[in-house]
Amino acid sequence: MLGLLPKSGRRLLDCGCGAGDNARILKAQGWSVTGITISPSEQLVASVHCGKVYLADLDQGIPKAIDDYFDCVLMSHILEHLVHPENLLRDAKAVLAPNGMIAVALPNVLVYYNRLRFLFGRFEYTDGGIMDETHVRFYTFATGAKLLEANGYKLVKVQSEGAFPLWKARNILPVRLVKALNHFVVKHWPGIFGWQSLYLARVAG
Repeated sequence: MLGLLPKSGRRLLDCGCGAGDNARILKAQGWSVTGITISPSEQLVASVHCGKVYLADLDQGIPKAIDDYFDCVLMSHILEHLVHPENLLRDAKAVLAPNGMIAVALPNVLVYYNRLRFLFGRFEYTDGGIMDETHVRFYTFATGAKLLEANGYKLVKVQSEGAFPLWKARNILPVRLVKALNHFVVKHWPGIFGWQSLYLARVAG
């Protein structure tokens, strides 16, 4: 996700910043990062890498105390945790600078291995990953894009991250061949082989 961010921006709002892992990388790249987290302990740790960290429940949107403008609003694996993601997407428009962008990463619930599990009647929550028990909404490659468009955004770049299921054969095949195969299947069938969907978008109109 971070590799897709515009290179010209310098101010970024990290929604769901956690302990500041993304902020640490972005700060090294020259970004000034403001974070938002729901955890007081994460707020303390993330403040090392962020200029400021706000404590808030993003289901209620972006805190009114944030009155700055940002070149980018990052929502990396956060929308699937929100009952009302439209609140955050709405408020992001108000804090975007002219020509600012949102960057969104979402897990793809219909990646091939989940399709197989569902086919055989297995729908079970896990402690992490795509079926994380804290996920209250599930998105596919297509519905993630529709979510952003339905909330007033125009997609600028859409891609997926994933791999072809080679299993043990991956260890004996040439690395170049494996990379080429992964790139091909994820590009042409992102809804099947992509585990993570990535979107860059601007405010429509």
